[in-house]
Amino acid sequence: MSGGHGHGQGSATARFRGRMVFVVCVTSVVFVGQIIGGILANSLALISDALHSATDVTGVAMALIASHFAAKPASQTRTFGYYRLEILAAVANAVLLFGIAIWVFSQAWERFFDPPEVASSTVLVVALIGLAVNAVSMLMLAKGQKESLNVRGAYLEVMGDMLGSVAVVVAALGITFTGWGIIDPIASVVVAVMILPRAWSLLREAIDVLLEATPKGMDLSEVRRHMLEQKGVVDVHDLHAWTLTSGLPVVSVHVVVEEVRLRDSGPLLDALQECLVGDFDVEHSTIQLEPVGHSAHEGAGHA
Repeated sequence: MSGGHGHGQGSATARFRGRMVFVVCVTSVVFVGQIIGGILANSLALISDALHSATDVTGVAMALIASHFAAKPASQTRTFGYYRLEILAAVANAVLLFGIAIWVFSQAWERFFDPPEVASSTVLVVALIGLAVNAVSMLMLAKGQKESLNVRGAYLEVMGDMLGSVAVVVAALGITFTGWGIIDPIASVVVAVMILPRAWSLLREAIDVLLEATPKGMDLSEVRRHMLEQKGVVDVHDLHAWTLTSGLPVVSVHVVVEEVRLRDSGPLLDALQECLVGDFDVEHSTIQLEPVGHSAHEGAGHA
């Protein structure tokens, strides 16, 4: 016998779509301002921060598009719908971050040997505006980043962009008071270095989902123990847990049951599902109830 629960749970990203749209809009404005300011001021640091803002825009936009498709209903050929598109968007976002960092490193290397003249006052004004906008965006995404991998990706990008803006502000002040143009490429390298660990973290978590690793924070031994505590349960085997998309863990399991309980399996099945939902926040589960000795017929692939 098998049972499912909570098949209608929506994507975590979808719940914060409005806030993500807000971030896309305001960050797009910041990006345009930073590009114009960077060109006028001849500042690689400001242009680097602008490109970082562009990754915020594209990353959040990809997450929104993926979330839209993830909301489409399942079909006979895609029984889980399009949930995994959100994870693929997170991978693409991480790859984009790596590409931006590599480009900034190459441009900064050239400027180390030929430091340019930079209009530091222009850089300072634009960077301060970007700093303020990033602070507001972080507040908008703070709650959602705890529930959705894509919202977290957007949150980390905005946070990194804010730190990048701080670096650019410091660089502008340094150039203003010292006149050293080499501070600009140094600041751009600082911005690029900030990107790398965030890109790796996002990519690693997305790959864990694609490899169907056990959801973070879930202890399968505890899941097994809780299920064994249910009256009539003799054994639990072939227990698997994975994440379909951010905020949607899934469990499948074979539960060996006493013969007397197997005849009236409805209440037991309800109890097992309530255990998964209440104790482990798993709303989608498939549970196979079977009599003692049945596992001997299942082969080596079931353990």
